[in-house]
Amino acid sequence: MFRPLIEGISQRLPSQCAICHTWPAQPVCDACVAAFAQPVPRCITCALPVPAGVQRCGDCLLHPPPVDQCLAAVAYAYPWSGLVVDFKFHQHTGWARTLALLMRSAPWVEPALDQADLLIPMPLSSQRLQERGFNQTLELARALEPAKVAQGLLLRLHDTPPQSALPRTERMRSVQGVYAVEPLQASALKSQRVVLLDDVMTTGASLFAAAQVLREAGAAHITGLVFARTE
Repeated sequence: MFRPLIEGISQRLPSQCAICHTWPAQPVCDACVAAFAQPVPRCITCALPVPAGVQRCGDCLLHPPPVDQCLAAVAYAYPWSGLVVDFKFHQHTGWARTLALLMRSAPWVEPALDQADLLIPMPLSSQRLQERGFNQTLELARALEPAKVAQGLLLRLHDTPPQSALPRTERMRSVQGVYAVEPLQASALKSQRVVLLDDVMTTGASLFAAAQVLREAGAAHITGLVFARTE
């Protein structure tokens, strides 16, 4: 009768790998990182997988998104999808540091963070923030590059239906007018290199809508950065 409780406690211990349960280990052991976080060729502006040697996917060629580049550390699939859910919905904020380390090890992420003037986390609506108790993307930003985090510069004006429940065209429509730049901080964006951070990217509707607002406010270079990309 005590087994679920024991398993729940063991999954939270920092010295056991959350994937293979190796003991002792880091929160995610090196063997699991090597097995499940191998880099793959991705479109430089939407981070979807592409064949080797291809820079941009067909959709980005036809409809260029408002980012200069887009980077993703892993695919939103096993085992990372489970860890993201744990981090995001079960208030396991301690995962931020591990996810940040995994992101920094992905190709081009370290240079993007080094060259950035500002690291802007995607904001939550007040309703989602109240439900969740924290903004998981802000926690991730603080673990990645705390000195560059620009909290409160990008605003979310209202909530939207869960994006996972909407077709792509409706997702694009639902995020129009959702984001805005804080007027009193808008000057901080002029001619700046920005990294726009999110935990998961599905179609890119939310990230691109936010990037467009930053671009219109004067950001000179925008890198979209996500931990996981739905493929």
